[in-house]
Amino acid sequence: MKIRSLCVYCGSSPGSSPLYLQAAETLGREIAGRGMRLVYGGASVGLMGAVAKAVLAEGGKVTGVIPQALFDQEVAFDMLDDLVVVDSMHTRKAKMAELADGFIALPGGYGTFDEFFEILTWAQLGLHAKPCGLLNINQYYDHLLAFLDHSVKEMFVHQPHRDMIHASDDAGNLIAQMETYDKPPVRKTAWIHKLNQNQKQR
Repeated sequence: MKIRSLCVYCGSSPGSSPLYLQAAETLGREIAGRGMRLVYGGASVGLMGAVAKAVLAEGGKVTGVIPQALFDQEVAFDMLDDLVVVDSMHTRKAKMAELADGFIALPGGYGTFDEFFEILTWAQLGLHAKPCGLLNINQYYDHLLAFLDHSVKEMFVHQPHRDMIHASDDAGNLIAQMETYDKPPVRKTAWIHKLNQNQKQR
């Protein structure tokens, strides 16, 4: 699929290693180099600020989406060509989802996890057919990916839904994977219904 705008979820912290900032900057250059628009949380700090600045430095386009409360705290990036101020975190997530053709999570904390898994759940439910990826820098997401494999083994996650998550430590490779994305053949609701029917037949 053609990705024209890419939403990036990431930390407002730079993290403990310079590798994280370098990865954010590399991803920003990759997005701009491919002629994509960056959609992100609108902040000027941490990995969020780094990816946005890298896109802008390469002449790319950036749309930031930020809640009024954070805008009032002066953490917004005022050099963006497009900054959307919304009323809540919920509205922010919905607006970012609307504007993007795909989603990548760099390393981050609770907010990054929340945003990534919510958009992934929407895909699982068939609410959208956009690709989701983890930029696994410095093995940051290794344990999470292993846990998801464990969830498949324990039959709480269906393998086609696990396979919806693209992962790489290379930005270009990750985007290339996402551009070949094909939505899973089974929605969550159909899969759960089938499991329940199998349980009743035992």
